[in-house]
Amino acid sequence: MTTWFLADRVFFMPISAVVSSGDTAWILVSTVLVLFMTLPGLALFYGGLVRGRNVLSVMAQCAGLACMASILWVVCLYSLAFKGDGALIGNFDAAFLKGLTPDSITTGTTIPETVFIMFQMTFAIITPALYVGAVVERMKFSAMLLFSTFWLLMVYVPTCHWVWGGGWLFDMGVRDFAGGIVVHTTAGVSALVLAVILKKRKGFPGHAHPPHNPGMVFIGAAMLWVGWFGFNAGSQLSAGGGAGMTMLVTHLSACTAAIVWSGIERFRNGKFGLVGMVTGLIAGLAAVTPASGDIGPMGAIAIGALSSGICYFAVNLIREKLHIDDSLDVFAVHGVGGILGTLLLSVFGQKSMGGLGIVKPVMEQLGIQSLAVGVTVVWSVIATILIAFVVKMLIGLRVSPDQEQEGLDYSEHGENAYPD
Repeated sequence: MTTWFLADRVFFMPISAVVSSGDTAWILVSTVLVLFMTLPGLALFYGGLVRGRNVLSVMAQCAGLACMASILWVVCLYSLAFKGDGALIGNFDAAFLKGLTPDSITTGTTIPETVFIMFQMTFAIITPALYVGAVVERMKFSAMLLFSTFWLLMVYVPTCHWVWGGGWLFDMGVRDFAGGIVVHTTAGVSALVLAVILKKRKGFPGHAHPPHNPGMVFIGAAMLWVGWFGFNAGSQLSAGGGAGMTMLVTHLSACTAAIVWSGIERFRNGKFGLVGMVTGLIAGLAAVTPASGDIGPMGAIAIGALSSGICYFAVNLIREKLHIDDSLDVFAVHGVGGILGTLLLSVFGQKSMGGLGIVKPVMEQLGIQSLAVGVTVVWSVIATILIAFVVKMLIGLRVSPDQEQEGLDYSEHGENAYPD
């Protein structure tokens, strides 16, 4: 037997490892589910939340990012994230997937490397798509693609390597099972910074910008809910008891968060809002993501409840108190949720709390988790500011006031979701 290390998990594999058809089939399905989260899940979720004259622009940005990120992943991003033994970044050994064959097996797994590449590609697709929600109805399509090209290179790939690719945070023992740091913290923080840089939409906060189609919001959220099982349980990289437990705790956190959010809205506003319910659902999913490989059912329910309450008040703080136009509450839901789950796993991952047994004591693990979050937040802020400045100088970030008034569907794409 030999010991292989991949991400935050240890695999004990025979030296002559062979592909498992069961594991491969599950990761193939998980890959489809994660892509399904962006297209159509996130596109419909965000599309329903904006005004009717901007729904196609949101969908176009999600689709454009999916295509652009996929190509970049093959060109160099995969190699920089997962190849080499550098503490800060990988290398170009696998640029353009050099040396890849159908028989290549990902180290420490029983799945083909082609499947692992595709699975991780879907994470690189959805992560920048998350911050689309912070700048809807005012950011140029071309600016979004150019910004995200630089962002994937400067923010996503380094963080991915630090945490999952054998970098310095991995060596410290950080735990981030499916992306609380790599996905939700990076995207959430960058969303908040972008919202500040682009400034408010016309009429915000005095003029309400209600969702144009709550039914579409629900459909998109339901797709995200289903797709999230591939996101989290697929991160086990095998089909078995671990994937089953991860799926279970993911579902429990989401359900708890949706109920808690609805209860808070009923207490404060007298109504059980559908959009609020699914917003809580997403908060619970974001929070359980980093912890889903370490916690049990009790921890999932606790994380779901805590994340929903804290994210609810984060939404009100950012929108109502600070008047930052993070249009679809990306930081308050994804950023705060992801950070919270990243920290709470230090507690609920302990066997005494029903977890699966994090080796390090609570305070030691919490210190590592806090350092990882802090470094990621600082780097995401700095890099986002630099990238936004460059893109603004090159092609500009925001559409003109007339285009914004007309709606980005027609002014940017020459089409209308709801023609007269």
